Amino acid sequence: RLGVLSVLALLVLTFGLMQLVPYRVTNAPTTQEPPWDSAQTRTLTVAACYACHSNQTQTYWWEDIAPLSWWITSHVDGGRNALNFSECHTGSGGGEGDAAETVRNGSMPPNYYTWLGLHSEAKLTTKQRKQLADGLTATLQGTNCGNGG
Repeated sequence: RLGVLSVLALLVLTFGLMQLVPYRVTNAPTTQEPPWDSAQTRTLTVAACYACHSNQTQTYWWEDIAPLSWWITSHVDGGRNALNFSECHTGSGGGEGDAAETVRNGSMPPNYYTWLGLHSEAKLTTKQRKQLADGLTATLQGTNCGNGG
């Protein structure tokens, strides 16, 4: 019985210490959004993409608890590295086709993101998916949004 209590105490201590590792989502200031082709494209992009692909990420309180916060922060960092709508500049882009294709083929937003009804605003209909993909192609052409174009 003492062994079970010791293991439980060790787990609680470990969980508590994990909270001291400050790896959480942070938001840098927005420097420049892309020149949106329409208000509809921006609305769909904010709903379906901004959580991971902008400097305007909002998390639920429980998403700031380690180790979940570490996983979410890693995903947001990866998303921002690929495409960041908060850091767009005119110039050589090239990523607009990739962004539109990931929306068209259904790999973005990822299924797990809307799983269990969370982030339901990001669940796109077929029509919305087409509108967003077409809008991203038009919006991102000639624009560089972060490392991924």
